[in-house]
Amino acid sequence: MAMAGEEAATSGEDAGVQWQALPRRARGLSMLAGAAFGASIGLPALVLGNSVLEQAWWLALPVAIAGAAIGLWRGERTWRYTHWRLDDTGFTLRRGRLWRRETRVPQSRVQHLDLRRGPLQRRYELSTLVIHTAGTRHSAVVVRGLDAGDAERLRDTLARQVDGDD
Repeated sequence: MAMAGEEAATSGEDAGVQWQALPRRARGLSMLAGAAFGASIGLPALVLGNSVLEQAWWLALPVAIAGAAIGLWRGERTWRYTHWRLDDTGFTLRRGRLWRRETRVPQSRVQHLDLRRGPLQRRYELSTLVIHTAGTRHSAVVVRGLDAGDAERLRDTLARQVDGDD
């Protein structure tokens, strides 16, 4: 099922199956989140530098910058290698390139669905879809950076499939 305006990705092991990429405008938010996380690595070094090393905060600056750069790179890679698809039997989320993780949620396991939109996501018309599943371990699948329209359609389609099973 192809959603509006998305790029499809296929690979050799599942030729003919359409995987939907995250929208391009989600790239910046993914990179921003990665940079913020990476820069936070420099915070302990900054505190330590100020208190223990007597005003040697400048030692922490390269650590924070390197952490932010690595976070930017990691955020871009996360965005680039996250794909999803919805078919008649359920939802599949694929993440990663080297260590690929694929999470399959059969429609019979969907309990309820949530949409989350923070201020930056609303600004860029993005959403986070949370698919709550039956069971206790890994009982939710979180998909960040979806196009807001696609997230609503996914939620509505999965909800109809769940209602149809009842």
